[in-house]
Amino acid sequence: MKDITAIHAPVLLQDCVDLVTPSLQHKGAIVVDCTLGLAGHATAFLKAAPFATLIGIDRDSEALSLATQRMRSEGLENRFIPAHAAFDEIDEVLQENSIDRIDAAFMDLGLSSLQIDETDRGFSYSHDTALDMRMDTTQATTAATILATYDSRELTRIFREYGEERFASPIARRIVEVRATEPIATSGQLVSLVDSVIPKAHRATGNPAKRVFQALRIEVNGELDKLSRTLPKIALHLREHGRLVVESYHSLEDTAVKRFMNQGLTVDVPANMPVIPDDAQPFFKALTRGAMKASKEEIVHNTRSSSVRLRAVELCRPIPERWIPRLEDEAAGRKAIKGGR
Repeated sequence: MKDITAIHAPVLLQDCVDLVTPSLQHKGAIVVDCTLGLAGHATAFLKAAPFATLIGIDRDSEALSLATQRMRSEGLENRFIPAHAAFDEIDEVLQENSIDRIDAAFMDLGLSSLQIDETDRGFSYSHDTALDMRMDTTQATTAATILATYDSRELTRIFREYGEERFASPIARRIVEVRATEPIATSGQLVSLVDSVIPKAHRATGNPAKRVFQALRIEVNGELDKLSRTLPKIALHLREHGRLVVESYHSLEDTAVKRFMNQGLTVDVPANMPVIPDDAQPFFKALTRGAMKASKEEIVHNTRSSSVRLRAVELCRPIPERWIPRLEDEAAGRKAIKGGR
């Protein structure tokens, strides 16, 4: 077994424990870790909530196996249910385990420590390896597939939307030009290509390919679409006083989380309405003031925490009936999330 603790430093661990576990202090409590990874947060939740059972969801079979071994070594396996799935399959996971209501859900978005440290997965621009970027290695589409098959307009879209890359269009055109004579199959090739396109005067700090790699990873794994579908699914499964806690690592994730949470944090009536109906009252209570960030001390010891944004809400009252169809539409991907700034 790998020394998981040596490669896995959970971000804002105590803050997450403090936010998740108050709703788990009763017999039969259920918490879902939607992004189990190497179970750093999950093991801490179970230790702080001795009556709880944790369902750990991860699409990476290697991470799931290592996390299961870790639970066994910590003596927590009797309160742990592993699930090999993407987090937007939470409905199916709960149904398979005959569970309808949960007391807490946790999401630690982005790459896991395992994926960051495994150089052969193609997530990092710091190592020259095959452009894979799949969190679930059983799926067919890789980053190399996208670079080989998307046209210039599609590539521009993902670089601009998911990477917020200023030079999305010229990078996309250059990719199409280069692949006409040779496939773009390695991270080193892609880094060199982006480096040749972005003018030196316009480069931000760090590797110029950073935003392109981020965009490809999000597209390969469908991360933002899955996130937008999963958040309302979690809300619909929460018990009253259940909690949703989410760690995000880039602005697109955090914006999606903030907008979703704001739906339940605001009064859903016109501003001049004299009396607020009961079913228009907020159904979430904020547990964080805006987004929590890591301290300078934590950033020094765990560089991954430098970009974290932690948000949490509690379901303070049952979701009003008129909100349920709206959330069901969002969970099915039929309707864009609205509300919030």
